[in-house]
Amino acid sequence: MLDFAKARVLAIQDFCLLAGRAVRNIVRRPHYAGDVFVQMDIIGVGSLPIAIPTGFLTGAVLAMQMSRALQQYGAVSQTGSLVSLSLVRELGPVLTSLLVAGRNASGIASELGSMKVTEQIDAMRALGTDPIQKLVTPRLIAMCVVLPLLTIIADFVGLFGGFLIASFSLNLTPDQYWTSAWQSLQYSDINQGLLKPLVFAFEIALVGCYFGLTTTGGTQGVGRATTQAVVVSSVTLILLDLFITRVFLNV
Repeated sequence: MLDFAKARVLAIQDFCLLAGRAVRNIVRRPHYAGDVFVQMDIIGVGSLPIAIPTGFLTGAVLAMQMSRALQQYGAVSQTGSLVSLSLVRELGPVLTSLLVAGRNASGIASELGSMKVTEQIDAMRALGTDPIQKLVTPRLIAMCVVLPLLTIIADFVGLFGGFLIASFSLNLTPDQYWTSAWQSLQYSDINQGLLKPLVFAFEIALVGCYFGLTTTGGTQGVGRATTQAVVVSSVTLILLDLFITRVFLNV
């Protein structure tokens, strides 16, 4: 039991050290801007095919579910308000981040894990290149840039999905839906909807990199690290969402 607890404490310590070095390297040279843009393309553009349909379908389902409840109170015209608040505050950031975590945390862990078990990272150190500066920091910067943008796209597409349901199934006019959706949003809702994916991006990138850089055991270890990265990043993401939501509810 003691050894189990000690291993977990050491893992948290190593993760915090990795996070500190990665953040510090943002302002240190060299910056490897080319690697940042490559990772933005892999993470951002590569995640669009899953973020857009998920956002659209989430908005459509929300509109159908909310309208059924609102019909009991004769307030179907407020469907746009509930869809926008649910998407911007919670479902947009969380669902988009979970999808990105499933796709990219595993990809980062497997890529860095393969480099670790084939001793490519040791070769980088021997040549005088800092692996954290070269491999971790570009992925961290790219993730923090593209995940909020993906969330904005998913939110907008989700609102459009809700609009289609409201127009064809609930007989709401465009003015009724969009006015309700727009007027219900406050700056605190938008701030919350943008802060969450930024924090989630930091967590997803670092968790994927941590498990990739600590991979041991050959090809089996790579598979194990990939699975652990997805599980840990997803669970931690939900936990962070709880804390952030609690903070905003108290503001």
